Amino acid sequence: MGEVINVVVAFAVIVFLFRWLTTSNVSSSERSAADTLGFRPKPVSQDMIDTISNMFPDIPPDNIRYDLLRTGSVELSSNKILERGFLDPPPPAYFTLYPREANAEQAARPAQAGAATSTAVKAPKKSLIDRYNLQDRVVQPGPLISEEEVGGKAVWEDSSEKREASLKERKAQMILAARQRMLAQQQKNSSS
Repeated sequence: MGEVINVVVAFAVIVFLFRWLTTSNVSSSERSAADTLGFRPKPVSQDMIDTISNMFPDIPPDNIRYDLLRTGSVELSSNKILERGFLDPPPPAYFTLYPREANAEQAARPAQAGAATSTAVKAPKKSLIDRYNLQDRVVQPGPLISEEEVGGKAVWEDSSEKREASLKERKAQMILAARQRMLAQQQKNSSS
Protein backbone atom coordinates (compact mmCIF):
# COMPACT_ATOMS: atom_id res chain seq x y z
CA MET A 1 0.00 0.00 0.00
CA GLY A 2 2.90 2.36 0.76
CA GLU A 3 4.31 1.84 -2.72
CA VAL A 4 1.01 2.85 -4.35
CA ILE A 5 0.97 6.09 -2.38
CA ASN A 6 4.57 6.81 -3.39
CA VAL A 7 3.70 6.22 -7.07
CA VAL A 8 0.63 8.50 -6.88
CA VAL A 9 2.62 11.27 -5.15
CA ALA A 10 5.47 10.92 -7.66
CA PHE A 11 2.98 11.07 -10.55
CA ALA A 12 1.31 14.19 -9.09
CA VAL A 13 4.71 15.88 -8.66
CA ILE A 14 5.68 15.07 -12.26
CA VAL A 15 2.37 16.42 -13.60
CA PHE A 16 2.74 19.58 -11.49
CA LEU A 17 6.32 20.14 -12.69
CA PHE A 18 5.37 19.50 -16.32
CA ARG A 19 2.51 22.03 -16.19
CA TRP A 20 4.66 24.57 -14.40
CA LEU A 21 7.46 24.29 -16.97
CA THR A 22 5.20 24.45 -20.03
CA THR A 23 3.13 27.42 -18.84
CA SER A 24 6.10 29.48 -17.64
CA ASN A 25 7.39 29.79 -21.25
CA VAL A 26 4.31 31.78 -22.30
CA SER A 27 4.03 35.36 -21.04
CA SER A 28 0.96 36.38 -19.07
CA SER A 29 -0.29 38.72 -21.83
CA GLU A 30 -0.10 35.95 -24.42
CA ARG A 31 -1.77 33.57 -22.01
CA SER A 32 -4.58 36.01 -21.34
CA ALA A 33 -4.98 36.74 -25.07
CA ALA A 34 -5.04 33.04 -25.83
CA ASP A 35 -7.54 32.45 -23.03
CA THR A 36 -9.72 35.35 -24.17
CA LEU A 37 -9.73 34.52 -27.90
CA GLY A 38 -9.64 30.75 -27.59
CA PHE A 39 -6.46 30.43 -29.69
CA ARG A 40 -2.89 31.69 -29.50
CA PRO A 41 -2.82 34.88 -31.61
CA LYS A 42 -0.18 35.21 -34.31
CA PRO A 43 1.78 38.47 -34.63
CA VAL A 44 -0.03 40.99 -36.84
CA SER A 45 1.42 44.25 -38.15
CA GLN A 46 -0.47 47.28 -39.38
CA ASP A 47 1.07 46.71 -42.84
CA MET A 48 -0.62 43.32 -43.03
CA ILE A 49 -3.98 44.88 -42.19
CA ASP A 50 -3.41 47.72 -44.67
CA THR A 51 -2.51 45.27 -47.43
CA ILE A 52 -5.78 43.38 -47.12
CA SER A 53 -7.77 46.62 -46.59
CA ASN A 54 -6.36 48.01 -49.83
CA MET A 55 -7.28 44.85 -51.73
CA PHE A 56 -10.73 44.51 -50.14
CA PRO A 57 -11.91 47.94 -48.92
CA ASP A 58 -15.40 46.67 -48.04
CA ILE A 59 -14.12 44.26 -45.36
CA PRO A 60 -14.08 45.89 -41.87
CA PRO A 61 -10.61 46.27 -40.32
CA ASP A 62 -11.67 44.41 -37.16
CA ASN A 63 -12.64 41.36 -39.23
CA ILE A 64 -9.29 41.53 -41.02
CA ARG A 65 -7.27 41.82 -37.80
CA TYR A 66 -9.20 38.94 -36.18
CA ASP A 67 -8.61 36.65 -39.14
CA LEU A 68 -4.93 37.63 -39.30
CA LEU A 69 -4.60 36.87 -35.59
CA ARG A 70 -5.92 33.40 -36.34
CA THR A 71 -3.99 32.67 -39.54
CA GLY A 72 -0.96 34.96 -39.30
CA SER A 73 -0.86 35.12 -43.10
CA VAL A 74 -2.05 37.75 -45.56
CA GLU A 75 -2.28 35.09 -48.28
CA LEU A 76 -4.54 32.78 -46.27
CA SER A 77 -6.83 35.64 -45.27
CA SER A 78 -6.98 36.93 -48.86
CA ASN A 79 -7.80 33.46 -50.17
CA LYS A 80 -10.56 33.12 -47.57
CA ILE A 81 -12.09 36.41 -48.76
CA LEU A 82 -11.85 35.34 -52.40
CA GLU A 83 -13.43 31.95 -51.69
CA ARG A 84 -16.15 33.04 -49.27
CA GLY A 85 -16.57 36.73 -50.07
CA PHE A 86 -16.36 37.78 -46.40
CA LEU A 87 -14.47 37.28 -43.16
CA ASP A 88 -16.11 36.21 -39.93
CA PRO A 89 -16.72 39.04 -37.47
CA PRO A 90 -14.72 38.88 -34.26
CA PRO A 91 -16.43 37.71 -31.06
CA PRO A 92 -17.19 40.25 -28.31
CA ALA A 93 -14.14 39.04 -26.34
CA TYR A 94 -11.91 40.34 -29.16
CA PHE A 95 -12.91 43.92 -28.39
CA THR A 96 -11.61 43.61 -24.81
CA LEU A 97 -8.11 43.13 -26.24
CA TYR A 98 -8.45 45.40 -29.29
CA PRO A 99 -10.93 48.19 -28.54
CA ARG A 100 -12.57 49.88 -31.49
CA GLU A 101 -11.31 53.36 -30.57
CA ALA A 102 -7.70 52.41 -31.33
CA ASN A 103 -8.66 50.81 -34.66
CA ALA A 104 -10.89 53.74 -35.59
CA GLU A 105 -8.07 56.22 -34.90
CA GLN A 106 -5.61 54.24 -37.00
CA ALA A 107 -8.10 53.97 -39.84
CA ALA A 108 -9.07 57.63 -39.56
CA ARG A 109 -5.50 58.93 -39.71
CA PRO A 110 -4.72 57.60 -43.20
CA ALA A 111 -8.21 58.55 -44.38
CA GLN A 112 -7.82 62.11 -43.09
CA ALA A 113 -4.34 62.38 -44.57
CA GLY A 114 -5.65 61.14 -47.90
CA ALA A 115 -8.58 63.55 -47.75
CA ALA A 116 -6.27 66.46 -46.99
CA THR A 117 -3.99 65.70 -49.92
CA SER A 118 -6.86 65.04 -52.30
CA THR A 119 -8.57 68.34 -51.45
CA ALA A 120 -5.30 70.21 -51.78
CA VAL A 121 -4.66 68.66 -55.19
CA LYS A 122 -8.18 69.02 -56.54
CA ALA A 123 -9.25 72.34 -57.93
CA PRO A 124 -12.81 73.55 -57.53
CA LYS A 125 -15.27 71.38 -59.42
CA LYS A 126 -15.15 72.04 -63.11
CA SER A 127 -17.84 71.31 -65.59
CA LEU A 128 -17.15 68.90 -68.41
CA ILE A 129 -17.24 71.83 -70.80
CA ASP A 130 -14.33 73.43 -68.91
CA ARG A 131 -12.46 70.17 -68.42
CA TYR A 132 -12.49 69.33 -72.14
CA ASN A 133 -12.12 72.97 -73.32
CA LEU A 134 -15.38 73.02 -75.27
CA GLN A 135 -16.42 76.61 -74.44
CA ASP A 136 -16.11 77.71 -78.07
CA ARG A 137 -18.26 74.79 -79.28
CA VAL A 138 -21.16 75.33 -76.86
CA VAL A 139 -24.31 75.75 -78.93
CA GLN A 140 -27.29 77.73 -77.75
CA PRO A 141 -30.36 75.60 -77.01
CA GLY A 142 -31.93 74.52 -80.23
CA PRO A 143 -32.90 71.27 -81.89
CA LEU A 144 -31.51 68.25 -80.11
CA ILE A 145 -28.65 66.38 -81.70
CA SER A 146 -29.74 62.89 -82.72
CA GLU A 147 -28.15 59.80 -81.19
CA GLU A 148 -26.62 58.80 -84.54
CA GLU A 149 -24.81 62.13 -84.75
CA VAL A 150 -23.56 61.92 -81.17
CA GLY A 151 -21.69 58.65 -80.82
CA GLY A 152 -22.24 56.87 -84.03
CA LYS A 153 -20.04 54.03 -85.00
CA ALA A 154 -16.34 54.76 -84.94
CA VAL A 155 -14.18 54.01 -87.94
CA TRP A 156 -10.88 52.30 -87.21
CA GLU A 157 -8.17 54.76 -88.07
CA ASP A 158 -4.70 53.89 -89.38
CA SER A 159 -2.60 55.59 -86.71
CA SER A 160 -2.96 55.89 -82.96
CA GLU A 161 -2.97 59.70 -83.22
CA LYS A 162 -5.98 59.62 -85.55
CA ARG A 163 -7.77 57.13 -83.28
CA GLU A 164 -7.10 59.35 -80.27
CA ALA A 165 -8.37 62.43 -82.13
CA SER A 166 -11.48 60.51 -83.19
CA LEU A 167 -12.12 59.44 -79.60
CA LYS A 168 -11.69 63.01 -78.34
CA GLU A 169 -14.13 64.27 -80.96
CA ARG A 170 -16.71 61.62 -80.03
CA LYS A 171 -16.34 62.54 -76.35
CA ALA A 172 -16.83 66.20 -77.18
CA GLN A 173 -19.95 65.42 -79.21
CA MET A 174 -21.37 63.32 -76.39
CA ILE A 175 -20.70 66.04 -73.81
CA LEU A 176 -22.27 68.72 -75.97
CA ALA A 177 -25.31 66.54 -76.69
CA ALA A 178 -25.73 65.76 -72.99
CA ARG A 179 -25.52 69.49 -72.22
CA GLN A 180 -28.19 70.22 -74.81
CA ARG A 181 -30.48 67.55 -73.34
CA MET A 182 -29.91 68.91 -69.83
CA LEU A 183 -30.71 72.48 -70.91
CA ALA A 184 -33.82 71.29 -72.75
CA GLN A 185 -34.93 69.36 -69.67
CA GLN A 186 -34.34 72.39 -67.44
CA GLN A 187 -36.28 74.61 -69.84
CA LYS A 188 -39.12 72.09 -69.92
CA ASN A 189 -39.20 71.89 -66.08
CA SER A 190 -39.12 75.67 -65.69
CA SER A 191 -41.96 76.18 -68.16
CA SER A 192 -44.20 73.62 -66.41
